[in-house]
Amino acid sequence: MGIYAKYIFPRLLDWSLGNPQMGKYRRRALEPATGETLEIGFGTGLNLPHYPASVTRLTVIDSENMLARLVDRRIAECPIPVTKMQLDAQGRLPFDDQTFDSVITTLTLCSIENTAPALAEIRRVLKPGGKFVFWEHGRSDDRKIANWQDKLNPLQRVIGAGCNMNRKIDDLISACGFEITTLDRFLLPKTPRLLAEMYRGIAKPQS
Repeated sequence: MGIYAKYIFPRLLDWSLGNPQMGKYRRRALEPATGETLEIGFGTGLNLPHYPASVTRLTVIDSENMLARLVDRRIAECPIPVTKMQLDAQGRLPFDDQTFDSVITTLTLCSIENTAPALAEIRRVLKPGGKFVFWEHGRSDDRKIANWQDKLNPLQRVIGAGCNMNRKIDDLISACGFEITTLDRFLLPKTPRLLAEMYRGIAKPQS
C-alpha cells in the first residue's frame, strides 16, 4: 500500500464522509439493523454513533487498519459492544454459518475488488430471516451519466484508492443469491452527479 492510500486517503475519507449531512443518511440506512450485527468495510468507524439501540453486539471488519487511534477512541465511546477485526471480505470469514441477524455495508461494495465472494460470505453468515442492509453509491440510470462514469472510472480508482463509481449495486446483490426487498434510489445533495447515485436497501438470502 502506497503513502497516499495508507495515510492521506483515510483522512480525506473521514473528513468528506463525516459531516452531519452524511450522518443523517447513515442513521436512516442503519435503522433496519438488529441483534448480532456484522459491518463489512468499517473504515474509520463513522457508522458507530448511528446504530440503533436494536443492535445488541457489533462485529466490524476491514481489510485495512485505518487511523487506528481515532478508530479506537470511537469504539470506546460506542455504547454497543464492538469487536474489531482486520479481515479481507473476499476470503472466507472466521464465523460460523448463520451467525448474524444483520450484515451491513455502507459505501463499501464500490471498493471490494471481487464482490461475488464477499456477497457469498454475507449470505452464508446471515441467520434465516436475517437482513443484508446496504447503502452504496453506484451506476446511474441516466445513460449519459453512466457513460461518463465508465470513462472516468480508471481515474476514480486511483483517486479513491480502489473505489469504483460505475457498479450497478442492485444487480451485483441480486446475482449472488439475494432478494432485494427494499430499494431506494436517490441523488446525494451537494455531490457531483458521478458520485451522487445512491442505492439504499435491504436484501434477504433467497431460499
